Amino acid sequence: MSLTVAAAVAMSISFVVCGFAAVAFVVPWLKARPWPQAMTPLLAVHLFRHVALQLFSAQRFGFDISNVGRDEIAFGDLAGVTLALLALAAIRFGSALWKMLTWLFVLATVVDLGNSLVVGLREDLFARASGVSWLILTFYVPALWVTIALIAWQLVKRTESTPASLHANSRSVRLTE
Repeated sequence: MSLTVAAAVAMSISFVVCGFAAVAFVVPWLKARPWPQAMTPLLAVHLFRHVALQLFSAQRFGFDISNVGRDEIAFGDLAGVTLALLALAAIRFGSALWKMLTWLFVLATVVDLGNSLVVGLREDLFARASGVSWLILTFYVPALWVTIALIAWQLVKRTESTPASLHANSRSVRLTE
C-alpha cells in the first residue's frame, strides 16, 4: 500500500469514528447541557492546535514541505488556538462577546482547515508525512473538522443569548455532570 493510500484510509477511518462518536455520544450529551457545558469541551479540542508548530522541526529533519506551506499551516493553527482560547475565556467569564468570538473562531477554522487541505494536496503531504505529522493529518484533523461542525451546529441550533444567563456561576461548570 502506498503512503498516500495508507494516509487516506487512516484519515477516512478517523472521520467515520469521530462522526460515529459525535452522533452516538456527543450530540445527546450536548442536547442535555447548557451553553457553558456544551461549548467548552468542543472548543477545548482546538486548544492543542499549536502542535502544528512541530512542522518547523519536522521540516528541519526531512519533512518535505515548503516554507510557505509550513507557515500557512502553522500560523493558521496558531490563530485557531488563540480564537478558541478567547471564546472559552468569554464563555467562562460570561462575556457578551462569547458568541461573536465563537463564530469568528468557526469561520477562521474552516478557512484554515480548507487552506491546509489545499496545501496538503498541492505539496503531496499524504505521501510525505510520518511520525507526529502523520498522526496530526490522519487523526487530529478529522477530529477538528467534526468538532467545528458540532460547534457550528450548536451556534445555529441554540437560541440562548448568553452563557451567563443559563448558568449564574459559569466559573463552577463541571464537565462531568
